[in-house]
Formats: sequence, C-alpha cells, structure tokens
Amino acid sequence: MLIVMQSGCSEDNISNVIKFIKQKGFDAHVSKGEEHTVIGAVGSKIIDKRDIELLNGVKEVIRISSPYKLVSRVFKPDDTIVEVNGVKFGGGNIGMIAGPCSVESFEQVDACAQKLASYGVKILRGGAFKPRTSPYSFQGLGEEGLKILRKAADKYNMAVTSEVMEINQIPLFLKYVDIIQVGARNMQNFNLLKNLGEIRKPILLKRGLSATIEELLMSAEYIMSGGNRQVILCERGIRTFEHMTRNTLDLSAIPVVQKISHLPIIVDPSHSTGLRDKVAPMSKAAVAAGADGLIIEVHNSPETALCDGAQSLYPEQFNQLFTELKALANVINKHF
Repeated sequence: MLIVMQSGCSEDNISNVIKFIKQKGFDAHVSKGEEHTVIGAVGSKIIDKRDIELLNGVKEVIRISSPYKLVSRVFKPDDTIVEVNGVKFGGGNIGMIAGPCSVESFEQVDACAQKLASYGVKILRGGAFKPRTSPYSFQGLGEEGLKILRKAADKYNMAVTSEVMEINQIPLFLKYVDIIQVGARNMQNFNLLKNLGEIRKPILLKRGLSATIEELLMSAEYIMSGGNRQVILCERGIRTFEHMTRNTLDLSAIPVVQKISHLPIIVDPSHSTGLRDKVAPMSKAAVAAGADGLIIEVHNSPETALCDGAQSLYPEQFNQLFTELKALANVINKHF
C-alpha cells in the first residue's frame, strides 16, 4: 500500500509512520516529491488501513492492486532520472551507450573507445563474460576483459557498462563497472536480482527473450525492493515466429512502460534486429517512440569481430546515426 503524507508534514511524522509500519511487518520505501512524501509499505501482512490514516501527518492510504508496487507511477508519479558520467536517462533525456559486443583485446576496445569518445559518447559498453547459446562460441575474457574496459574507459573519461552472469561476480563488477547489466537470460534470475538490490550502482535490466512487460516490471521490483532505485529498463526484442530479424523489436513497450512506471526505458536495436542495416532505422523509430536511451553495438572492424559482427556498426556509421538522432530528438522536445 501507499501512504501519502500531508504537504509540509514534519520529519518526525514521517519517521513515526515508518516505525509503525515496520512494527506491523512491512518494509518501508520512501519517495519524496515536490509536494508530498509517499511511503510504500511492502509486505504480505494484513492491516486495517484506518490504523495508518489516524497517524499524524498522513493524508491518505492507497492500496495497490498491481503486483509491482515500487516501479509503479502510483508510488512515484515523476520520472526517475538515472545519471551516469553526466549522461541522463529519463525525464526528457536520452542517454547513449555504445561499444563492441565483446571485449577481444585492449587494442580493439581502445580503438572503439577513442572513436566513440570523439563523437561525444560517455558510456562504453562491452561484454567480458558472454552468455552464448553454444558452449563452443567465444565466452569472453572474464576479469581481464573488465580490466581492459576500465583502462580504455578511463583513458577517454568514459563510464563502463557490462553484463554480470552470477552472484559471485558482483564484487568484481563493483570494482570495474559503473552500470551493471542484467542480460535477457538472467532477467528472472531472482537470487541475482535480490543481490543487485542491495548495492547502490545503476542496473540495466534487459527484457527476457519471451518475457511479458509485466514480468519485466516484476523483475525490476525485485531490485527496487532491496533498496536500489537506480534501475534502467531495456527493450531488446522478443522471440516470435519471425525469422527475418534476430528478434522482434517491441517498440510499443516504450509508451506502455512509461505510462505505468516511472523507470527509464532504453532500446537495444542491435540485438533486436541482428542486422547492421536495420540498426539505424530502428534507433530512429525508438527515439520517435519516446525511448529514454539507446545501447548500440559499434566495432572498429566488424568483419573480424569474435561476436555479433553482423549487427555492429562501423564507427563512421554510428557517428552519422548519432548526428541524425540528435536532430530527431529536438523535434520531440527531448535531448541527448
């Protein structure tokens, strides 16, 4: 349930309400808006809401029927803005993340980072641990890959995002990574999500291969229920019967999510289409649909890439696309 406090109520009033609901067996999550403070009481206990309404400073108590509470706009009407290295996602801002699918060598990542930084990109992506369908495919360089990413990013004043695979990797990622990515195959790895909820770094949560929007929001709820409010959702395409593209990019998820959730949602046009010539048009379509950001694969030599070269843009192609996207963003009153 949500407890809406009166405008101008005291900190003591807020503290007393939090203390009361905790005594009743609920977890308390506080969201302070411009006019009202909202306290989310999350738990499975049964309580008469009139007992809360009688507390000093309480304006009203609202029961939430949806299974996701903290990600809902009922809990937080205003957009959540996640900022990393000066790049903002949400609230009318469009964040850009770019880089190679996999970390192959320092020379490769350095070449990509140098180009991307010169184009104005401030967040570098790259896979150090790679979840692959085939056990014989390139699995990534592991910790050495994270070290390479960090070294290249620091050289060009960039932040880093990379995909975590297991709970025991989290300490390693805290050391090297600025945004921790949860891939599509781990979207419902609830133990991993719970542990990521306990840290205070942004989490980029990708939609599962066949996951519904509600399932994506419920996975975000696992992270937020642990106290981590810096969650960025990512639409990366879902598996359908269509084989002309790698996946089917569900751009309708953007306005649907934005209506019911305050969390920013970005789009991955590279994994969704799997084809280099489809990345640019779907990136533009995503921005036009209101996406809060993009994560695009760029490789200095896609033809020799160890992973997903066919969907990676050449640096010059990305630069042209980024220029066009900035112009498009101005049309819809958003900005990179």
